[in-house]
Amino acid sequence: MAQIVGTPENPLRVAIVGSGPAGFYAAGQLLSHGEITATADVFDRLATPWGLVRYGVAPDHPKIKSVTRVYEKTARKPGFRFHGNVEIGTDLSHEELMSAYHAVIYACGAAADRRLGIPGEDLPGSHAATEFVAWYNGHPDYCDHEFDLSGRRAVVVGNGNVALDVARMLALDVDELRLTDTADHAIQALEASSIEEIVVLGRRGPAQAAYTNPELRELAELADADVIVDPADVELDAASRAFLESDAADVTARNNVEIVTEYSRRRPEGKRRRIVLRFCVSPVAIVGDDRVEGVRIVRNELVADEHGRISARPTGETELIPCDLVLRSIGYRGTPMPGVPFDEQRGTFHNSGGRVTHVGTDDPLPGVYTAGWVKRGPSGVIGTNKKCAQETVDRLIEDLQAGALPEPAVEPDTLLETLEERGVEVVDYAGWELIDAHERALGEPHGRPRVKLVRRAEHLLHAAADKVRR
Repeated sequence: MAQIVGTPENPLRVAIVGSGPAGFYAAGQLLSHGEITATADVFDRLATPWGLVRYGVAPDHPKIKSVTRVYEKTARKPGFRFHGNVEIGTDLSHEELMSAYHAVIYACGAAADRRLGIPGEDLPGSHAATEFVAWYNGHPDYCDHEFDLSGRRAVVVGNGNVALDVARMLALDVDELRLTDTADHAIQALEASSIEEIVVLGRRGPAQAAYTNPELRELAELADADVIVDPADVELDAASRAFLESDAADVTARNNVEIVTEYSRRRPEGKRRRIVLRFCVSPVAIVGDDRVEGVRIVRNELVADEHGRISARPTGETELIPCDLVLRSIGYRGTPMPGVPFDEQRGTFHNSGGRVTHVGTDDPLPGVYTAGWVKRGPSGVIGTNKKCAQETVDRLIEDLQAGALPEPAVEPDTLLETLEERGVEVVDYAGWELIDAHERALGEPHGRPRVKLVRRAEHLLHAAADKVRR
């Protein structure tokens, strides 16, 4: 007779793909569940955990990064294991992973950028904001990228927090940067930057902007940059006024309008750089012969449909903004995993409440789940992933109690043996702690939280010291 799954004698075995916030929240919820015993093996293609917190959060936001203390507590729970430097879909297939666990949760984020789909998008000097963010945060895949900062003006396309992050990073004084964990190569490049003006383009108005109030207010605290808003850009149209007066508008939208309006009344202080916030404009072409020389934009008018949803409609009035650098930040999408149903339109795994489902029938794929951005799309803040992961874990536990989870064919350690045979150098949590300690030690003499190692070989070298010591 088969043992009951979820007992100390036969724990629920779960693999989690992705060690960012959603992955760690899911692991913590499984390992803290009061009614079942579970193990959580967290896989990540990088040797370092934390995902978005390490490689996406702006370096000058250390308080946000402190959430890793919660994840460190999860890593100390019985039943937790970290398997870094393992890429699912390459080093191990989805089918191999399923063979060793009762369930797999894909929490691997949404790392691919959405494209503008306009002429000139691929000109040298035009980059996805995701690449720029990963570059200044020391992501191993992007540490050798080059961004030409020798021009005078940069244009950031997008009106969310990431757009403000990259604008702020371009405007920060180098003394502000030197106190952060910004990658050393980025500090050197930003110190030599000639950029004087950063223009941020939003296709709709300030009432519809996707950034949060703290991100917007923070621009006013920059030591060496004025924030410029044309008063005409904050004159609300009828659709926006009706939206703000309705129940659909939240306090964030109302506060954003107030903050931007206050910026429009400020007199520039003559600081070395300027961040210019523009609204109701969309890029229609990135122009230049051999590289970016400008962005052609069209002015939009806002129209509301019968449900009150506000969209931007081009008026035909165009303008050319000369510039030397374009950073595109209009959203992100997940990437497909062989064997896992994918929703191409939304850029997420096809799912219902975290249960991965077949395209067409919506029938659940037994034992396969998803959490985080690759589940719901790129929305919310770090903490949003906690509720998102909880929903997924709840569905998984429901399926366990209903007897709907598949029975593993092999032990998880069999996969580790397979990885060793394939020459994959797996980094465990103790290996990551050595990387972490080394980075912190490098930063301490300079008053920095850490100096990041940015190359995979460096990560593996320091992580391997733990195996040598043992």
